[in-house]
Amino acid sequence: MKQVPEFHDDFYIPIHLDVNNATAYSPFLVPQDHLGHHGVFMGMAAFMLFLFIGGTLINILTIVCTIQFKKLRSHLNYILVNLAVANLFVSVFGSSIAFYSFFKKYFVFGPTTCKIEGFLSSIGGMVSLWSLAVVAFERWLVICKPLGSFTFKTPHAIAGCILPWVSASAAAFPPLFGWSRYIPEGLQCSCGPDWYTTNNKYNNESYVIFLFCFCFAVPFSTIVFCYGQLLITLKLAAKAQADSASTQKAEREVTKMVVVMVFGFLVCWAPYACFALWVISHRDEAFDLRLATIPSCLTKASTVYNPVIYILMNKQFRSCMMKMVCGKNIEDDEASTSSQVTQVSSVAPEK
Repeated sequence: MKQVPEFHDDFYIPIHLDVNNATAYSPFLVPQDHLGHHGVFMGMAAFMLFLFIGGTLINILTIVCTIQFKKLRSHLNYILVNLAVANLFVSVFGSSIAFYSFFKKYFVFGPTTCKIEGFLSSIGGMVSLWSLAVVAFERWLVICKPLGSFTFKTPHAIAGCILPWVSASAAAFPPLFGWSRYIPEGLQCSCGPDWYTTNNKYNNESYVIFLFCFCFAVPFSTIVFCYGQLLITLKLAAKAQADSASTQKAEREVTKMVVVMVFGFLVCWAPYACFALWVISHRDEAFDLRLATIPSCLTKASTVYNPVIYILMNKQFRSCMMKMVCGKNIEDDEASTSSQVTQVSSVAPEK
């Protein structure tokens, strides 16, 4: 059966519900019991609460820790703090609202708040995406040295922090001004860009394609290229120093970290991007609206997943956090993985 949407300015609802008044199913007015069992909503509410508490605490801890410990205020760590700020946008403005909405089983805050939540969550998520790409690019510059004697300085770090916000703003603002729109998605308890409808008023198809190319394909390509070059550099260094246990260990650690980083990126963002692209390219095929909840939740899960990979796997950050939270002084006998890699790459064979 074809799934033809009932068009509304503030929400989407499939016509196959067979009701004369689609407004009776408005996600702003009534619980969305027709979309899922009570237990599903409560399970999602619990998951959103976990993301809100975990994402907020770990990212605030990252920011406070960087302020307290001078040794963490390196140029390369600026972008990690930028990533933490972006994650806070999603956890504070996205996960918290989604938690209460899932608990009530509909978006209780109304259309205006939906647009605000959709915008803030989108800009936070897109800053996170671009920040991950900038992190990869910075590591490529510092470790692989493609520009030779280029030195990474404060202005470059500041530019690396500003770029994600500029790029994210270019992608998050259009729905507020008529190119697509922010509406409830999935189980209708959180908001995001509209990729369900085909109404020409909003040109949703072109906006989704723009998002896919600009905010997924470009960052992902940057990450794959930069980390791919990093692995090549490390393998050359490891081959040149086959007898060095520390070099071999660094190569193994960074290889593992790169695989985890790329895999994490794909888990968090690929389902959302691909599902949206599939929907707009298969307009005549029915799809279960509830399935959209899974990709949406995975993107919000990045607020916890990203800090664990990029910050807690960094030995300097981890030791400083332990000292600040537990008062436990962990000596940094070993340099962080990034430092190890830098030292290894510096003796890599000339190409």
